[in-house]
Amino acid sequence: MSKSKYIEITDEDLEAVSVESNRTIDIDQFVPREEIDDLYNVRPSYIAPEGKIGADAFVTIREAIAATDKVALARLILTTREHVIALEPRGKGLMGTLLRYPYEVRDEKDYFADIPNIKIDKEMLDLAKHIVQTKSGHFDPEKFEDHYEKALRDMIKRKVAGKEITAPKPVEHSNVINLMDALKRSVAAERGDKHGASSGKAPSARRASSAKRARKPAKKVRKAG
Repeated sequence: MSKSKYIEITDEDLEAVSVESNRTIDIDQFVPREEIDDLYNVRPSYIAPEGKIGADAFVTIREAIAATDKVALARLILTTREHVIALEPRGKGLMGTLLRYPYEVRDEKDYFADIPNIKIDKEMLDLAKHIVQTKSGHFDPEKFEDHYEKALRDMIKRKVAGKEITAPKPVEHSNVINLMDALKRSVAAERGDKHGASSGKAPSARRASSAKRARKPAKKVRKAG
């Protein structure tokens, strides 16, 4: 088939290649957790046995994985599509993390190739390390704040109250930034010194997804959150 020709795929054609689901998880291999690159992780889910019939086998696998410090690589069917999932102990159950296939993971070289090799100024590095130290703490997801969710609720309250809803004016950001000044301002802010640095804005970074495409959420496996 040439590149200039297209083949029409119907819903009936897709049904013909659907993998039959038997509602089971087939384990293929056990591997060290540290060997799984985070780029392959999609989303975590809670895995539990269905009824008392499979509880014995479930608990046995859970304890075997925990004792050997391994992760089970398995296959399961979600919405007619076969997925690879990594299973690891989580309390009395298992946590299953859906994994991407290799063709779904983008090559980091496509995004990092243009980053130059720069010799870092010692003063700049010391300032950056100071900021890291002063802002260091422990992971606490309870401190996460969904600013969009809050803004959305506020908008709904205003709309219910009959107030006019207008979009805010876009903020213009300059791409020309003195990183040293930005670091000094950050240190000055930590010390409560508002006059210790010149004006400017903190640097921003480009963001690109490591996955080539997103998947639809699972229907039969409970999400872990």
